[in-house]
Amino acid sequence: MPHHNLHHLNWVLPVRIVQAVFAIIILGLTAYAINVELSYSWYSSDTVNFDLFNSIWTLVVALPYLSLVPIFFASLSHIYIVLAAEIVTMIFWFAGFIALGAFLPPPRACHGGVCSSLQAATVFASFEWLLFAITTGFTIRLALQSSSGSTGVHAKTSGVQPAANV
Repeated sequence: MPHHNLHHLNWVLPVRIVQAVFAIIILGLTAYAINVELSYSWYSSDTVNFDLFNSIWTLVVALPYLSLVPIFFASLSHIYIVLAAEIVTMIFWFAGFIALGAFLPPPRACHGGVCSSLQAATVFASFEWLLFAITTGFTIRLALQSSSGSTGVHAKTSGVQPAANV
């Protein structure tokens, strides 16, 4: 397993925390909009539902795998699964914020709590996509530099060292 220098990777864990915070914010904003929509109809927008799904996916699947698995289950951490999680999550956020931006009316025509919350969700989702684009690019670079699918590469993508086996 090649040795990796981790001194320049102190930014990864804080980025993962910001990704989680943004996902929680988007979860709240989209859940509010869906709740209001469902209070007067049986229909909820697929676009808004997709961004709610993105938040749940990020909080339940992507971030736990990308952040916690290398700490507690380093043997389950594989660079190709990391790449897949990063790329899929980045694509989900890109599709979600673009679709939500296209779904909303222009700002001058957007009045009321639901529209304002969806505007905010769109902005946070675009920043969430940007953060995942950055970490995805970083992970791709590490995968290309790696000569094997070792877990040492994954430690760089999570910003933490794996737990020592006792």
